[in-house]
Amino acid sequence: MTVSRRDFLKLSGTAAATAGLTVIDYDLEPAKAYAQTLRIKNAKETASICPYCAVGCGQIVHTIDGKVVNIEGDPDHPISLGTLCPKGSATYQLIVNERRLSKVKYKAANSDKWEEKPLDWAMDRIADLYKKTRDAAFVEKEDNITINQCRGIASMGSAMITNEEAYLLCKLNRALGVIYLEHQARV
Repeated sequence: MTVSRRDFLKLSGTAAATAGLTVIDYDLEPAKAYAQTLRIKNAKETASICPYCAVGCGQIVHTIDGKVVNIEGDPDHPISLGTLCPKGSATYQLIVNERRLSKVKYKAANSDKWEEKPLDWAMDRIADLYKKTRDAAFVEKEDNITINQCRGIASMGSAMITNEEAYLLCKLNRALGVIYLEHQARV
């Protein structure tokens, strides 16, 4: 009996489809139990949100002794249902990365060289300068009308933050009297 290539492909396809439709009764409980032991042991799970775009995909961050050891999609999150895009999947590298900056370069006024400063120092300096600028540029009254405006600071939103973060940024700046508020999407 000779079988042509076309007949061989038809028979192979039919056999594969039949095998795929056949219900094979395997006990998967041992495999599920083994998979549970593969989870990160002694890790604390914390629900989080992906920081990259405004979609707000859910993530589970695993930490041991305060250090991030794994980040994965949250299957219970209503937006992403456990899936993450390539950027979201690489969030672990955003936190645990030997090339991540932990110090900043600072050049003092009228200096010709850069100094290395800790990141915490830079954050405190930004907060101090923000407050100093606000206090210097704050207008409480104009023409005997209370206006409570800070005209020396402008705030620019970003598509990298969620709607909730943009709302909080806006509320913070409005509480400080900042009136020049804009968002990257409108520019």
